[in-house]
Amino acid sequence: MGIFRSGANEQRPVAGAAAVAGELPSIRLRDVEEADAEFLAELQSSVADDEWDGYDDAPEDMLSGGSYGGGSAVVELNDRTPVGSVSWIQVPHGPNRSSLAWCIGITVSPLFRGQRIGAAAQRLLYETLFRTSQANRVEAETDVDNIAERRSLELAGFTLEGIARRANWRRGVWHDMAVYSRLRTDAP
Repeated sequence: MGIFRSGANEQRPVAGAAAVAGELPSIRLRDVEEADAEFLAELQSSVADDEWDGYDDAPEDMLSGGSYGGGSAVVELNDRTPVGSVSWIQVPHGPNRSSLAWCIGITVSPLFRGQRIGAAAQRLLYETLFRTSQANRVEAETDVDNIAERRSLELAGFTLEGIARRANWRRGVWHDMAVYSRLRTDAP
């Protein structure tokens, strides 16, 4: 079982919602189930040609989150409508276990973009990762020109750290990535 439970009565409101009432929608994260295969395939195909998520690498060249101590979850509205997915992997910032951080990613269905669902999911994900691990850092990267995702990360509480030049190979071209982080000690 993953870090998310999909019990019928379980509600997972965004922690700290009182402090940001009305700012972010209430969503849930739950473990991926076999019944999600069709939704996840549709989600993946909906972004296959997306400017930010469209990778043209052969399947054998794509990395699996499971290889990096990570996982994935379905993002859903409180009425159980699936609207996206999140993933996380461990990344080392030193040779010791204490220097492992989480790097997160998200895909929101095009039908549900622009509703701050991404920010709510990213916030809930970093809160869960801090609660269930010893990591001191959660990070995310996005293309420098992906203004919507940069805004989403900032709404979720991430801080821009800088630009990783030519760090992402996508569609035959190197792309600069904006690097964001959230520390365990950052203010709510």
